[in-house]
Amino acid sequence: MYMSKKGIYDQLTSEYGDQFSPEAAQYAVDHLDANWKENALKTAENYQENMAMSPAAIREQLTSEYGEQFTPEEADYAIANLSK
Repeated sequence: MYMSKKGIYDQLTSEYGDQFSPEAAQYAVDHLDANWKENALKTAENYQENMAMSPAAIREQLTSEYGEQFTPEEADYAIANLSK
């Protein structure tokens, strides 16, 4: 799974997820060795290949608070590096 920093934090703290404390979750995401832009790109590639979404729709899904929760910068990187 190629998740965003915010997505991982939310999963760790969710009452429906792992139920860690906010402090523990923040510590975990702050100490991950992840390339968030590459995670966004891998997620975007999945949407492109499996859901036939347009770049604009993919960007919206990547940045949505109800979607993947990548930063605009991470989403822009992903869209710029999708294969045409």
